[in-house]
Amino acid sequence: MIVTLTINPAIDRTINVDRLAFEDRAYINSSRDSAGGRGINACWVIHTFGGETMAVLISGGVTGKRLEGLLHDKGLRSALVPVKNAIRTNLTITDKHGLTVHLNEIGPTLTKAEVARVESAVRETLDHASWLMICGSIPPGVPTTFYGRLISMARDKKVKTLLHTTGEALRHGIEERPTVVTPNNQEAERLLGRTLLTRTHYLEAAERIRTMGPEAVLLSLGSRGAVGAFKDGLMEALPPRVDAVCPIGAGDALTAAYTWAMERKKNPADALRWGVAAGTASARLPGMNFASLKQTQDMYRQVELKRAE
Repeated sequence: MIVTLTINPAIDRTINVDRLAFEDRAYINSSRDSAGGRGINACWVIHTFGGETMAVLISGGVTGKRLEGLLHDKGLRSALVPVKNAIRTNLTITDKHGLTVHLNEIGPTLTKAEVARVESAVRETLDHASWLMICGSIPPGVPTTFYGRLISMARDKKVKTLLHTTGEALRHGIEERPTVVTPNNQEAERLLGRTLLTRTHYLEAAERIRTMGPEAVLLSLGSRGAVGAFKDGLMEALPPRVDAVCPIGAGDALTAAYTWAMERKKNPADALRWGVAAGTASARLPGMNFASLKQTQDMYRQVELKRAE
């Protein structure tokens, strides 16, 4: 089973408008609420691909009850950790050209006891898990070393780990040697303290991050695909040129499809190809939607995989 952790979930409100322009009026075409958070998104993709998965997450307040209802409607297995404060609501505004604005709340402040309950909930799943995907930001009250503790705990249980986060939580998590870490371009820039603009920069960055601790690195580059740094070298997965209608969540689709493929005994390079296929196919869809397995398979055939030289 693939277990995902979302310690800072949200109600994701996605608003589609006719166009986004600075200091000008936009008209709303549609609005939709969904269960949000990187781990929940990954869990949903794996579920629709036919994989066995479970989402561990916190829930509190009126928004937490709303989130629980949305998860139930999706049919996702979940382990809920109740907390006192309400979970956050995130707002995403996007237009038909793919121009997007994200407005995210920080999230509820957790007590030490609540953080301990999250850790216990994760520990209880590990006896039945093959992978633990640790996804998303950490809310106030959670130590930046928390993800690192979970990685160490999973390793003791012989469970593989994927880390998909940012900032100090990413830095400390990497030090505990996760199986794979999946930063995007901006997250890698903040981690390394340098600007990444060229193909050479991307290749160097992926390999540099791998030397910091993780066994493998997937550097997600949006429409440019992704670079994989593995123990046997660097690989590039290059998608075809597509019209990105809504790129929200494409990185979550990438990490989910990668882990799903690895669970099916694919090699890391081929799993990277599956990940880029899922991310690219999802970006072509309107709103906060993820590509089906069939849509991902069709895109997989168009993704070029090559060894970096």
